Amino acid sequence: MSSTPDRTEVIHHQHSGDEEKGLHRTATGVTMSPELFEKLYLTPKVPHVGDANKRYANPTALGFVGFVISTFTFSMVMMGWGGASGLSPVVGIFFFVGPVLLIFAMVFEWIMGNFFPMMVMGLFAVFWLSFGMLQLPTLQLGAPYVSSASDPTGYGSPEFNASVALYLIVWGFALFTFFVFTCKINAVFAAIFLLVSTAAWVLSAAYWKVSQGQFEQAGKIQKAGGALLFVVALLGWYMCFIIMAGEMRIPVNLPVGDLSHLWPRTDVPIATREHRD
Repeated sequence: MSSTPDRTEVIHHQHSGDEEKGLHRTATGVTMSPELFEKLYLTPKVPHVGDANKRYANPTALGFVGFVISTFTFSMVMMGWGGASGLSPVVGIFFFVGPVLLIFAMVFEWIMGNFFPMMVMGLFAVFWLSFGMLQLPTLQLGAPYVSSASDPTGYGSPEFNASVALYLIVWGFALFTFFVFTCKINAVFAAIFLLVSTAAWVLSAAYWKVSQGQFEQAGKIQKAGGALLFVVALLGWYMCFIIMAGEMRIPVNLPVGDLSHLWPRTDVPIATREHRD
């Protein structure tokens, strides 16, 4: 009997060697470092994600597509480009474009064991859905606040706008919490969360001004919030392009400001990490 190792043993040996070096082998046989893994999946590489990533396509870019299309549209309307005013004509971004793609991406990130992208996709999905509810006149959400014939919808009432302002303040803190964890991945992803949390607080200020009857100032602050979100959308497209180029094997090497090398390795079991600490 020949002592030459068969192909299965060779592959297993190569795979074991890759794991020892901190490399990740994909379904196509391509190995990647933990740094490249975090660049494509926007999550630290941990031991339990390996098998699923061999069977399923990377869903991260899909979620980004839904997010950036919705954010671009929302931001340009907020800035009043081309005389745009009101979100009713583009209400689909709140219920279909954003949430549908984000929810699909969230489910598959969960299946693949990618914890942080799953949380991100779920967070933005519920934001678009909840904020979109405010844009549906058929729900008559402002009806309880109608106090005069000059405001038959109640959407201009101090109480209604103060409530929305508080809601956006809470969202700002939630998004800033996520920003803290993006500092473990890359600078582009971190900038997205830093800017979007700031935009939430800026838009909250616009609603506060409306509740106080200072409509001119509210309009200026709203445009500032829209401008911040426009930059967020640009960074989102940039990150989405990088992920898609990597998955499509297009030889581009655009910088993302990798931050993972500043932190301890994550591609080791938790028990091993605790023992080292």
